[in-house]
Amino acid sequence: MSARANHNGHKLGEKAIEAKGLVKRFKTGRSFVEVLKSVDFDACHGDVTMVMGPSGSGKSTLIAALSGLLKPDEGKVRALEADDLWRLSNGRIDKFRLDHCGFIFQGFNLFPALTARQQVMTALHYQGASKAEAHARAQAALEEVGLGTKVNQRPSEMSGGEKQRVAIARALAKNPNLIFADEPTSALDGENGQVVIRLLRRAATERGAAVICVTHDPRLEAYADRVIHIEDGRILDDVRRTPDANPAPLSH
Repeated sequence: MSARANHNGHKLGEKAIEAKGLVKRFKTGRSFVEVLKSVDFDACHGDVTMVMGPSGSGKSTLIAALSGLLKPDEGKVRALEADDLWRLSNGRIDKFRLDHCGFIFQGFNLFPALTARQQVMTALHYQGASKAEAHARAQAALEEVGLGTKVNQRPSEMSGGEKQRVAIARALAKNPNLIFADEPTSALDGENGQVVIRLLRRAATERGAAVICVTHDPRLEAYADRVIHIEDGRILDDVRRTPDANPAPLSH
């Protein structure tokens, strides 16, 4: 892998995803509430893009529309080789998410009965990896996030920070081009939050993924290449910045 391209040959700084004119309305009673109001958005390979805004601003709806989870009422999403994500069949959208996207949520979304290694292997089985390959890749991903000694532990035996790291290992093991993180640090203390955001930073810098992180935590701005503020369904500002070399510790 060269310094200029990620594992799938995309150049760092190239647009990984681009949306134009996204509109999303939800019905409440007899009226509709417009949650996204003609939003334009893009994110590049190798960048951590922070989408920040208060609760109810539309940031989670934006992530869902970008990642193939929630169909917008209007607008277009061009993602990687898909010229218009929402014109694909449901099955092809599912396959796009499986092949190209990693998801990290605040609730971890782990299976209670599975060990850390099994959580990661399950995602790889769906992608068609053999058992031996899935085992090796899961082990490597868990070691990368510092859980090499906890691969056989189940969620009930783990702290919140460890559970979130399993979720990150599950996302990274797929080698995704697009990583969507929705409030990934909100359930964690400062130290664990720092571990999580540093892992996302590395996924962008070292793997060339486009990392799109929705948060209302201003402490995470220090790790971003770009900060987009959204409020009331509209983008207020979009600022490129240089990530801090030594960000201040996250502490509550």
